[in-house]
Amino acid sequence: MTNRLLPVAAFLILAIQACAPPVQLVQVTNAPVRQAPNVVQEVAAVEAPVNPYEGVETGRFDTGKMWTFDHPPIDYFRGEYDIAADSVWFAKARAASLRFSSYCSASFVSPDGLVMTNHHCARESVTEVSGEDEALLENGFVAKDRSEERKVEDLFVDKLEAIRDVTAQIYEADRMDMPEGARAADRDRRATDLGTRLTRELEAEDSTRFVEVVPLYNGAQYAAYTFKRYKDIRLVMAPELQIGFYGGDEDNFTYPRYNLDAAFFRAYDASGNPVKPEHYFSWSASGATEGDAVFVVGNGGSTSRLNTVSQLEYLRDDELPVTVKLLERRTEVFGGYIAEHPEDVEPFDLENAHFSIQNNLKSLKGQLAGLESDWLIPRRGAAEWALREEIAASDSLSKAYRGLFDEIDAVQGSKRASLGTAGAFAYFLHPAMGSRILGRAMYGYVYTLVRQRGAPPEQRKEIRDEALEIESFPPELEKQLIALRIEEIERALGPSDASVKRLLGGRTAWEVASMLVDSTALGDSTAFRKLLDENYLNSGDASVAAIEVIGPLYFTQSQQLSSFEERETGLNARLGRARFAVYGRDVAPDATFSPRISDGRVLGYESSGVPVAPFTTYYGLYGRYTALGHDSRWALPERWVDPPESLDLSVPLNLVTTNDITGGNSGSPLVNSNLEIVGLIFDSNIEALPNEFLYTDVEARAVSVDSRGIIEALEEIYGAGWLAAELTGSGAATGSGSPVDD
Repeated sequence: MTNRLLPVAAFLILAIQACAPPVQLVQVTNAPVRQAPNVVQEVAAVEAPVNPYEGVETGRFDTGKMWTFDHPPIDYFRGEYDIAADSVWFAKARAASLRFSSYCSASFVSPDGLVMTNHHCARESVTEVSGEDEALLENGFVAKDRSEERKVEDLFVDKLEAIRDVTAQIYEADRMDMPEGARAADRDRRATDLGTRLTRELEAEDSTRFVEVVPLYNGAQYAAYTFKRYKDIRLVMAPELQIGFYGGDEDNFTYPRYNLDAAFFRAYDASGNPVKPEHYFSWSASGATEGDAVFVVGNGGSTSRLNTVSQLEYLRDDELPVTVKLLERRTEVFGGYIAEHPEDVEPFDLENAHFSIQNNLKSLKGQLAGLESDWLIPRRGAAEWALREEIAASDSLSKAYRGLFDEIDAVQGSKRASLGTAGAFAYFLHPAMGSRILGRAMYGYVYTLVRQRGAPPEQRKEIRDEALEIESFPPELEKQLIALRIEEIERALGPSDASVKRLLGGRTAWEVASMLVDSTALGDSTAFRKLLDENYLNSGDASVAAIEVIGPLYFTQSQQLSSFEERETGLNARLGRARFAVYGRDVAPDATFSPRISDGRVLGYESSGVPVAPFTTYYGLYGRYTALGHDSRWALPERWVDPPESLDLSVPLNLVTTNDITGGNSGSPLVNSNLEIVGLIFDSNIEALPNEFLYTDVEARAVSVDSRGIIEALEEIYGAGWLAAELTGSGAATGSGSPVDD
């Protein structure tokens, strides 16, 4: 089980070191590993190896098209698209693109610092700036002028300014006498330290700049990325949730779509004036047509295209099925509570929490379906076999990487042996999927112990600050979430386990959860702060007894998982170096939430033999509303129900392309060969979800809001002609920057 299942707060490693009792880790690395028939077997040197994937064809871009800006595929772009994509073209594309906070992408789209991203990336910000009784998430927001733009506290955007290869610096201190996992962890520490040192050097000149050292190719390469951060970000426009997420979860990861999933902010400088970006993306008046070359500039979150066959089989047979069941239980809990308590949805931001769970669930189901297909793992296996043959053909590579695949296989056996217990604690500290009361209790448990053991003040402050960021859930929802967690722990450990008996004390999970919620002070943020600062574990609060059982179990399991992950990370880095030695940069690295550019075309596809057109229009939106509008998922906001006659229903609203995207690309600009905005990435279709493991473009598509649909809505529905004019360059823009197509 990996961190996809167990999000870990920044304090976790410290907490494990400070609090966790010594543990006996599961040692099964030499145990027989259950393997599916198509797993590549290491064979004795005296036998001729047999390729189990003989005849299986691989694709040139199976590992994807998320190209880095320091090694852009200039010749490939020129040959494939017949465009003048030189180093200046790539530099301008990079300069106009942004990371939006720590979870999305964005771009500068005007000379006056206008920032475009998705509505679903902006939801938390819209909720934050919504005044009492405004409900801006449901009602939408349009500033009439710049004086009405609302500042979002703690929101920031980052612009990549420079990239430098630091691989040699990271690897020069490698200690060959250390275990592989420890070496990988040591490299990560050196990368973090290098980023910190480079940032301090920059801060002497400009406090808005910082450096991140980014691992690529599973750590075979490292690059220092210098970013500039803009911290004064103000909301300009956001449509209603109902049109920004039209169709709800039912339409999520599907196509055709009819979403105005767009939002606009403005970046301001330290003097309170709009930022004048050096470059921004200008707006295409004509949009795109089928067959056009298009490019996505964004920050894909993560992919798993360099994993081995045994790692994919572990995901398919073990981890993903467990995760899917866990998420299904939680979406049922949230969905049922929201239906019964609509009055709590807005105050507790339950809609966003529920969407997060549903989005994860549908995404993982799509990935699982891909792994269960009859083509994905064999195709990955064929590529893996080709790599093995390349390694075997080189004496130096064969010597350096002998037994590597066996070692990776063995780790999967270790993870499989601990999966049941690990699943009981999955998403424990996730803000949307876990109990907020248990989350506060865990932080209280850790904070008390690290204070007692003399942790440095800055580490104690980090834990305390994170703890106080936890917001409350309604008491009845808390009871359901806590009961569910206790049931999962009981199922994993068994009813006769001593810790389970101590936790339950002869009661049911629901009885324990009800008692805890009714008695604890942790449901209130002010009371929690008081307990945290005094001595939570000595407070006598009703939650203490429960967390004194759950805490050690959680940290013991986390420590065990960390040991597996550390070893696997080290082995993956070795595999990355082997692959890099064979293929170099001919293949794109996995996504790492760092700026990339992806190429593709506007292209329809066939779904179950039925042609799917590349564009949808406002005609389609109103047709869907007419047919399904009785269901709240396809209802329209009030201002959309009776549109003005001037609204052109033939204008494209959404479109699909073959670009390579993944989570984190939300909010990425879709641009043409002149680097003009033709769309705004917001989703993929269900057929693209297996692209997590292998990129294809037969049916897999990225879904965008069409640039023409955005302008039509601003002008005709929202009365925001001034904003449309700023985007298209027909208004009174005053900036000094230049469009990137100049």
